[in-house]
Amino acid sequence: MTAVRHRALTMVQPGEPWVEVSREAAPLGSGEVRVEVRGVGVNYHDYANALGFIPGPLPRVPMTDGAGVITETGPGVEGWAVGDRVIGSFYPRWQAGPIDEDLVTEVPGDTGDGWLQEQRICRADELVPTPPHLDDVEAASLPCAGTTAWSALELAGIGPGSVVVAMGTGGVSLFVLQLAKARGARVIVLSSSDDKLAIAGRLGADEMVNYNTHPDWHLSVRELTGDVGADLVVDVAGEQTLPTSIRAVRYGGTVAVVGVVSGMGSAELPITHVMLRNIRVAGVTVGSVADHRAMAAAVADARIHPHLSHTFDWREAEDAIALVAAAGHVGKVGLVVPPSG
Repeated sequence: MTAVRHRALTMVQPGEPWVEVSREAAPLGSGEVRVEVRGVGVNYHDYANALGFIPGPLPRVPMTDGAGVITETGPGVEGWAVGDRVIGSFYPRWQAGPIDEDLVTEVPGDTGDGWLQEQRICRADELVPTPPHLDDVEAASLPCAGTTAWSALELAGIGPGSVVVAMGTGGVSLFVLQLAKARGARVIVLSSSDDKLAIAGRLGADEMVNYNTHPDWHLSVRELTGDVGADLVVDVAGEQTLPTSIRAVRYGGTVAVVGVVSGMGSAELPITHVMLRNIRVAGVTVGSVADHRAMAAAVADARIHPHLSHTFDWREAEDAIALVAAAGHVGKVGLVVPPSG
């Protein structure tokens, strides 16, 4: 066995500082591999977890997204070898196909130990190959945000000539921008900041709309599309933005609801608009391991580099989460885990 003791950060109680501990390396079971963690991705989800909004056993190692290199394989593992670079999946049990309640009951960092540690034992079937052109911190940004963006684009059948609206310049939204452009779509990006919109422009956005200066931004979208509307709006905010998102899509268009950063209450929806225009409003909860694998392959084919605005040492994870909670970032925030040797 190549593993030795390793360090981890644990959440003892919600809202309390995380505690660094030293752990004995556990033996591998059938179908498991040991991953030396090299990068960890930070999501708004991790902020909710830190506050105690996500129930789970305590103490536990937080953080849902991570990447690294395989250092040991257990009995029965096929298709992976020591030295392979890999990424973990958000829903390890949801291998493929439609979502089902039983398939989303396991999330790293929520229902058990996550990625904020120097080593992690994973089932081999939950891992995805790292795109060769990415470093490990970039790769760790893919599982939640990248797969969510991919699932939204798949839901709406986005391809060449489609019009997509990406709401904001956070991790999911910039993945929507980059992945949609790789499919040949036209992308309109919304933000309250002209500086953040400038970054979206450098990443390939076709049009940018400041929703502070254009609060009825659906009218801007309709004007930019000849009063047709977008094929897809990826709504990351929920309660306060959903009515406007619905008004921004074309007949037969799709609103993918992927987040609730503006609140989790009930939105007053324009039901007649939805009905008469045959608009589809659908929730997207990340995606399966197969979705993650397809997204990572597309990232590799198009040589997409996720936009990382900040990186921290892994032991500064709480500072990184605070930055994300305050929307002080653009794209993704990552944590570097140096080699433990």
